[in-house]
Amino acid sequence: MPSPDQLVAAIVVAGGSGSRFGGHKQFVELDGVAVAERSVAACRSVASRIVLVAPPGVTETYGADAVVAGGTTRAASVRAGLDALDADTDVIVVHDAARPLASPRLFTGVVAALDDEGVDGAICALELTDTIKRVATVDGRRLVVETLDRGSLVAVQTPQAFRGGILRAAHAGGDDATDDAGLVEAVGGIVTVVEGEPGNLKLTSPVDLAHAERLLEER
Repeated sequence: MPSPDQLVAAIVVAGGSGSRFGGHKQFVELDGVAVAERSVAACRSVASRIVLVAPPGVTETYGADAVVAGGTTRAASVRAGLDALDADTDVIVVHDAARPLASPRLFTGVVAALDDEGVDGAICALELTDTIKRVATVDGRRLVVETLDRGSLVAVQTPQAFRGGILRAAHAGGDDATDDAGLVEAVGGIVTVVEGEPGNLKLTSPVDLAHAERLLEER
């Protein structure tokens, strides 16, 4: 849990178009509750203020303290969320709305990792079990270029937690990345890893929604 004197806030990123899903996956219902609402509620385990970043025109808060319009990229959407938070926020948690099954353990884990003064951010991730290969298209054929050592690789999830100052500095240049840890790393930040959860799946297709429903039934 965060210390009592820490101001912890969360940004729930729900601004995507859901093109692979076939619609706004973040607002469909999962066992009678909107996906975005589940993700916002999960953040309450650590955050006293939550900003939901949604597509333009969405005004429903889904339990968040504020809703703001997202940008054209994920990073731009996070920056919109940062603008809605107090500048003196100590710790900022960033979570994808499309991961509605993240447990309180993950949130407390990434925030608690910042107790280490030598750490600027914390992510949750899983070890890889599949063989990973790097490929390239050559003369119209997709060829294997390299087989990677999966022992040094992880599959990254959200939530991710960062010291407020360095997260803002990482976004100040307006750069883009697939996650906020990548931007923090780019400005020299030290990011640590806590163990993720197999059940913390990301909804990218209707099949994933059905899988999430089965996971909820098993809880």
